[in-house]
Amino acid sequence: MTTMMEVVSRELMMECRTKLLRMKDEILNRTRAHRLEFASFEKGSGDEIDQTVAQIAEDHFLLAQERMRRQLSEIEWALARIANGDFGVCEETQEPIEVERLLAIPYTRLSIEGAEIREAMKRRTAGLP
Repeated sequence: MTTMMEVVSRELMMECRTKLLRMKDEILNRTRAHRLEFASFEKGSGDEIDQTVAQIAEDHFLLAQERMRRQLSEIEWALARIANGDFGVCEETQEPIEVERLLAIPYTRLSIEGAEIREAMKRRTAGLP
């Protein structure tokens, strides 16, 4: 069986690893900034409108934190795949992921074909055409 080191060049893996680490730092910095910004926001004071605005701000904060947490998880999984030598293989087709796709989305787990297969399966299970 061909190892991923043979499928994905070492240079590509290192470039993707560098991008992933940069993305991870950016997400962690944004998370810290959002927390500081949210902590400075006055909560529980003012009239109904102020409290509604505070609730909406909290909802946006929590949604943003969840999105960043999910993206951070994907980045961590990609870094683990690099360390394990499994990087660059589509989870759906077991074929190499396109180089351009890896460079654009280094944490991707699916090739274009694999993503299309997954999307078609989601539509079928959701009962959509």
